Amino acid sequence: MIEKQKKENLEKENQNIDEKVFNLEGYKLNPKTSFLAQEYEKISHKENQTRKMFEKDPTLKDLANEELVDFESRKKSIIEQIKEIIELTKEEEKFPNEIILEIRAGAGGDEASLFAYNLSEMYERYAENQNWTFKRLDISLSSSGGYKEASFEIKGKDVYKKLRFETGVHRVQRIPSTEKMGRVHTSTASVAIMPIKKHSEIILSPDDYEMEFSRSSGAGGQNVNKVETAVRIVHKKTGIDARCTAERSQAKNREKAMSILIAKLQQKKDEEEASKYSSERSSQIGTADRSEKIRTYNYLQDRITDHRIKKSWHNIEKILAGGLDPIIENFEE
Repeated sequence: MIEKQKKENLEKENQNIDEKVFNLEGYKLNPKTSFLAQEYEKISHKENQTRKMFEKDPTLKDLANEELVDFESRKKSIIEQIKEIIELTKEEEKFPNEIILEIRAGAGGDEASLFAYNLSEMYERYAENQNWTFKRLDISLSSSGGYKEASFEIKGKDVYKKLRFETGVHRVQRIPSTEKMGRVHTSTASVAIMPIKKHSEIILSPDDYEMEFSRSSGAGGQNVNKVETAVRIVHKKTGIDARCTAERSQAKNREKAMSILIAKLQQKKDEEEASKYSSERSSQIGTADRSEKIRTYNYLQDRITDHRIKKSWHNIEKILAGGLDPIIENFEE
């Protein structure tokens, strides 16, 4: 009676497990879970063989039950591993490990472009501290050597999760090196953090955009100035454009420019969705709106203030050298 009850409980438990992994065929098609799904299938096959063997020869029931318990344990382990992979995949969909960082000089002329350059250096140093990869995609220089506009690709664990609240207008108050009267100038630069999602909601057809090719003007070897490798893609409906000059081949620049364009269009969509519910938000943190003034860098007072959370930090030089952790930590969940 006990053995019968044990067998019934085991069969019931197996049935519950099978219900949990009802999408086994789907897991087999997923590259991240295919090996585990196939292993699960092999174990299930062996399990069925063991049951048939037990039915033919009841004298093997003790041995069969031991094997069934082992199969059960292995199947549970595989299910847990699959669950963990799926959860990590969902997390990565929400917080991708690849972003496009775009920085544009705002009000302030050359001083604004120099500040935009300072910000890009800050994020590059921070990326190095996080062991992320940081790649320049396209840069437009000002006469002073600053950045009128620049875009970068950053890849690494939790990159979007950590930097997503950096989007917005950054303001600097300082005395420019060219200022002879010692007057404090106020300049701005806008920052946009755009996640690269593996499964974007934005789908473009060839009729939706125009593509332009030109010679790259940046570093990259002799070939870069002789062949039209630089690519610019313009979305017809919105006028939003994306450009990439980082790669040696036109095909790679085209692929990267397209991913940038899709990220920009997704950001625009997100901003529009956020604005619909702006009156309902109790906090302005995370609006993903590049027009919102979020932070002031005051050199004379050696202070950085985030206006969303009304908090300040000192030691500007250290923070601009990549020491962003004290600020980032205030926005992490």
